[in-house]
Amino acid sequence: MKTIMFYGGPIYTLDPAQPVVRALAVRGERIVAIGDEKTVREAASHQVELINLEGRAIVPGLTDAHVHIVLHGLNQQQVRLSDCHDLSTALNRVAAAVQHLPARAWLRGNGWDHVRWGGHWPTRYDLDRVCPDRPAILTRKDGHSLWVNSQALALAGITAATPDPDGGHIQRDDNGEPTGILLETAMRLVQSIVPSPGRAERIAALRLAISEALSYGLTALHVPPATNPSDGPETLIDLQTLHAAGDLKIRVLAHLAGAHLDHTIALGLRSGLGDDWLRIGGLKLFADGSLGSESAHMLRPYEGRDHTGIAVIPPAELREIVTRANAHGISVVVHAIGDAANRSVLDAIAAARATAIPLRLPNRIEHCQILDPNDIPRFAELGVIASMQPIHCTADMVMADRLWGSRCATSYAWRSLLSAGATLAFGSDAPVETLDPWAGIHAAVTRQTTDGRPEGGWYPEQQLTLSEAIAAYCIGPAIAGADADRRGRLQPGMLADLAVLNGDPFQIPASQLYTLHAELTMVGGQIVFTRS
Repeated sequence: MKTIMFYGGPIYTLDPAQPVVRALAVRGERIVAIGDEKTVREAASHQVELINLEGRAIVPGLTDAHVHIVLHGLNQQQVRLSDCHDLSTALNRVAAAVQHLPARAWLRGNGWDHVRWGGHWPTRYDLDRVCPDRPAILTRKDGHSLWVNSQALALAGITAATPDPDGGHIQRDDNGEPTGILLETAMRLVQSIVPSPGRAERIAALRLAISEALSYGLTALHVPPATNPSDGPETLIDLQTLHAAGDLKIRVLAHLAGAHLDHTIALGLRSGLGDDWLRIGGLKLFADGSLGSESAHMLRPYEGRDHTGIAVIPPAELREIVTRANAHGISVVVHAIGDAANRSVLDAIAAARATAIPLRLPNRIEHCQILDPNDIPRFAELGVIASMQPIHCTADMVMADRLWGSRCATSYAWRSLLSAGATLAFGSDAPVETLDPWAGIHAAVTRQTTDGRPEGGWYPEQQLTLSEAIAAYCIGPAIAGADADRRGRLQPGMLADLAVLNGDPFQIPASQLYTLHAELTMVGGQIVFTRS
């Protein structure tokens, strides 16, 4: 069996006993030796392929611990509004896209952010001006609000008489008429009638998104279902299709939609089922909404507001669901942004411990964006993974200051959580933000935008070191996926998941970390990406 030996550059192992080595050998799907070039060459077989790093660095393969990977691929084919700084620019882009759509096709788009437009919500009448003759549905960047036109409202039967669904809200004008903005579960009123993409379209989108992930040095993904309840089984089918064909080039932990708990229990499925390429994760639940939609559930009202957001699942119901899941060996993966939502989830997990059976995967909270200081130690005490996306910090800090004020001292509180003993597992939340993990690492280390704002970093006491940030993309997700014995570090016997970078992250200025990418990505000893 051929051995591949990397040499000629720094290899950062994340192993405290040997943090940096100069050579590494791979045979089959595993690492067989690390150390200096002479030692590794002697350990390699005579049939060896040499790869000279020429000064480039190797790091363990990164994991995106929270990415809607099919949705990310599909969104690349929709109208993208993430770079629109005002409403008129967004409407012009929609108008241009309408000209290229087939007859009767829906206009679909994503990425808009009304906060960048002065905080004023757009309306259906705005969309009607540029898209009057077909239904239009545009998802806000956070995935927790929809902006639709009058045709879409009419097709969904949404009128002034339509009540708000549990856990959702239909925005209305002074006359009680729907404005075209739907929040949280109210989005499903329209989503349920939108024609779904076919299997071939989904598979093509998945392949595209995985190729992009590999180009950054990502070798594993943790994939939650989106707010659309059907996304969980659809994504799992897509992934199984690729896996069965031998075309799944990246490792995936696929979570299940909360709506399917009864089916999961009836089938006897438990978290962790699968192999090293595709496994069942936890049950994805939504405790609240988002910061930008002002639907994150808070202990105290938003600054200058008289509301505290939305509890998508009331606390008592959440406790019952978590207890049932854990009692059947199913871990929970709970979206919680606001401090009230995070407390509700922690309380539910604590209550479930009395009847829980041993869980293969730990329970986790997704986002954890703002925490009451008293709840920070509870993550370690309860063994709850803090699954966070550092890019949210720099993308949302201006909005967070405006809506949360001084409470931001414990928002995106990576240092406080780590110091309290919590495990951090970092990701992107793509397509909400960029899939690029190096943008997230830059945000975690600097707490600044890529143009250096604010000077010194936003609440810099919560910054991480570079080693800690990389570990949160490698070791933390491996712990969350219960495969830290096989992944996350570069050591003999571990799976050969690694990335050769275009530079050395420990030698360039922290302000330039976002410029890094992979020149070569290896998963299980197979080179799955090379940059031409």
